[in-house]
Amino acid sequence: MDKEYRTIRLYSPQANAVYEELCRDGVCHSKPEYVKKKYKESAPIFLTAYEWFVAEAQKLVPRPEGAQFPYWAFADERAVDQGKGSHLLVLDVPEDEVILFDMYDWNRVVQLSLMGETREEEIQYHKQLQACGVNENDVMLTSFYPEQKRQIQESWRRLFRYDVQLKAGNTDGVGCVQAGLWRIKKEWVQG
Repeated sequence: MDKEYRTIRLYSPQANAVYEELCRDGVCHSKPEYVKKKYKESAPIFLTAYEWFVAEAQKLVPRPEGAQFPYWAFADERAVDQGKGSHLLVLDVPEDEVILFDMYDWNRVVQLSLMGETREEEIQYHKQLQACGVNENDVMLTSFYPEQKRQIQESWRRLFRYDVQLKAGNTDGVGCVQAGLWRIKKEWVQG
């Protein structure tokens, strides 16, 4: 099947304001101020993860004009956390507009943790940091540990290891399929 015509069914929670913007303008984009408002005192952690995602994800799927931060969607409706005042959007997204990954890998990024090849590698890295008297938040949220920060961010590239496989319909080795979208278009909404 021609890639440009293939769509992927996704589910995404969207707050009323986002849903209204989508209905009004036909497209909506996420912005850093939304993250700051939602996560308040935890925003620096999420901003660190999101800013890394933006820099790396646009290498896979070009970021369209107006896009700043991603929207999150899931292949399984049961994975969607629907908060008060949210709408569940059922989306048919063109394959060339989506980045697919394992939600559990994304959780490692949001935790600002090393994403090792193995659990043993991660344990060893934690021991190294402990020996220096620091943790991964210290490394990622300050400018004092540039080498360790580089190591962690390089490990995060593993987030995208399943993108091609998932787009081919193969979910082997993936706990839960999550998607990053630069935008949501009204014509993608199926329900």
